[in-house]
Amino acid sequence: MKGKPFGIALLICATFIWGGAFVAQSVGMRHMGALTFNAVRFLIGGVFVFAFVLFFAPVREKNSLSASGRDSRRLVQGGIACGVILFVSATFQQVGIYYTTVGKAGFITALYILFVPILSISLGRKVSSSVFVCVAIAMVGMYLLCINERLTLGKGDIYVFVSAVTAAAHILLIGYFSPLTDSVKLACIQFFVCGVFSAIGAYIFEPIDLAAIVNGWAPLLYAGVLSCGVAYTFQAVGQKIIDPVVASLIFSLEAVFAVFSGWLVLGERLSAREISGCILIFIALVMAQSPRLFTRMRAAMRPCRRKEY
Repeated sequence: MKGKPFGIALLICATFIWGGAFVAQSVGMRHMGALTFNAVRFLIGGVFVFAFVLFFAPVREKNSLSASGRDSRRLVQGGIACGVILFVSATFQQVGIYYTTVGKAGFITALYILFVPILSISLGRKVSSSVFVCVAIAMVGMYLLCINERLTLGKGDIYVFVSAVTAAAHILLIGYFSPLTDSVKLACIQFFVCGVFSAIGAYIFEPIDLAAIVNGWAPLLYAGVLSCGVAYTFQAVGQKIIDPVVASLIFSLEAVFAVFSGWLVLGERLSAREISGCILIFIALVMAQSPRLFTRMRAAMRPCRRKEY
C-alpha cells in the first residue's frame, strides 16, 4: 500500500500514539519520579530506534551516500544539542503532568506550533501577521483553559507551558540538523542523550526504586517503544509522502487525542469553560498551519467591490 492515504494513515496513528502518551506519563508518575520515568522511557526509545537503524542499515546505505567525517561530527553535535533541549522540555512536561490534567497538558503542549514561528523571528525569519492573530486567539483559549475563578494559574500549567516553549526550540534545532544528517540516527542519539541526563538527574534528586520501575512497566513501554520508537518511525515515513502543511494539521490533533485518552482511561472531565478554551486553542493551531485557509477567511470578510467600467 503506497501513496497519500498510506502516509496520512501513518501520521494519524503517530498522532494518536502521542496523544495517548500523556495518559501513560500520568500513570507512570504514580510509580516513580519524573526524571526516573523519562530516563527509562527515553533509553527504551533509544534502544528501539537503534535496533531499527541496525535492521534497516543495508537498505538505507544503498539509498544514501556514505557519511563523511564532517557529517558524522555534525550528527553527534546535533544529537547532543537536540538531546539536551529535549531533556529540558520533557522534564518540565513530565513534572507538569503530575499537577494538571492530561487534557489540559495536551492542549498547552500543542502551543509549540505557535511558538515555532515566534522564535523564528530571533533567527531573522519573516513571520506572517496572521500568526500573531492565532497567538491572540490561543492566549484567550489559554486563559479559559488554565486560569480559574480566583485568577490564578496552576503550577502544573506553568511547567507544561515552559515545556511547550522549549519544545518549539527543539523543533527549530531538529529543523536545522535534520536536513544535514540522517534524521533517524539523529533521533536515536538525542533519545540516548536525554535518557542519560534524566538518569543523572534521577540519581541526584530522586530515590530510584527498581520495584517501582517494574510496577510501571506498562506506561514505560508505551512511552518508550510506542511514543518514542514506533510513532517517530511512522512520522519519518509518513512525512516523506505527505506535504508538511497537511502533516502539521494532523499533528495538531494530538491535543484532541490527549483529551479523549484522559476521558477514556482516567475518567477526566473538562468544564464548559475549559472546553471553550480547548476549542479556541485548536482553532488557533489549525489557522496557524493553514495560511491559505486564513487568507480565504480574511478575503471573505472584506466587502465586495463592484467593478468600474
